[in-house]
Amino acid sequence: MKRQAMPQLSPSGKHALAAYEQILLEQEDLAPASVRNYLSDVRHFIAWYERHMGTEAHIFTPQTITTPALTRYRTYLQIDQRQRPASVNRSLVSLKCYFGWAKQKQLICYDPSAPVKLVGQEEIAPRHLDDQEEQALRVAVTKEGILRDRVSIVLLLHTGLRASEICHLRRDQVKLGKRSGNLEVIGKRNKYREVPLNATARKVLEEYLSSLPSHAVFLFPSGKTKGALSERMLGYTVKKYATVAKLVDVSPHDLRHRFGYRMAESVPLHRLAQIMGHDSLDTTRLYIQGTKQDLQQAVETIAWA
Repeated sequence: MKRQAMPQLSPSGKHALAAYEQILLEQEDLAPASVRNYLSDVRHFIAWYERHMGTEAHIFTPQTITTPALTRYRTYLQIDQRQRPASVNRSLVSLKCYFGWAKQKQLICYDPSAPVKLVGQEEIAPRHLDDQEEQALRVAVTKEGILRDRVSIVLLLHTGLRASEICHLRRDQVKLGKRSGNLEVIGKRNKYREVPLNATARKVLEEYLSSLPSHAVFLFPSGKTKGALSERMLGYTVKKYATVAKLVDVSPHDLRHRFGYRMAESVPLHRLAQIMGHDSLDTTRLYIQGTKQDLQQAVETIAWA
């Protein structure tokens, strides 16, 4: 069930959220998307509390929140909203951050979120394209795409970069040699890594770089702002050619997953983690797990004729 984008809050709820927003913007080193996510999660909890758990006046203050209220909210997200464990846990982590801050600032005398446990979840292999889907996407963007679109999709499929990393690549972060090359990537938490380029990626980049204006700073400049291409536009680009290829619900992250699966077939996990910018091998290990389709095919092998 899709949640409401901007649920209404009481004046007290608005005041509490505004105070937290100021702290996130001025005192925390967070990406804009992270700030939006934290505030959205807290806003939705406040709105739920004022509808279902508030006093007669339906007023939210940090002091009124108890641990049972938070566990009831967890149940609401799981049962009523039917959110997946990862989404529920993101909301809970956001609330733990909020109440941890409130406790630190002595707005509350104890942290009601501390005893609240995250929900358990089975590790599920990420969705990715199969061979036929990748081929269909490649044909679609080759036949109908402009050079910039072809290059962005090739890089997603052949480097495994995140959408944000692709969008913010600068021209001077591309290093091409005769038989090798790499991208100097600044990833999550400003972590630096060098991602090698295979022959396919090097070939399209050589053609593309020669077409870029000499004053271009970013590898994929925005046509409107002249700054970096937005993640939203990159998502639109992938969706556009996926539609031409008659593929449903394909995102840039699905292409990153495709890279991860293909590499995991022949590359040790510790090397794949280094390429993809994973902090933990547990994340990389998902790429050796079977997808739903893999498991379905496995059980079909013993089906009676």
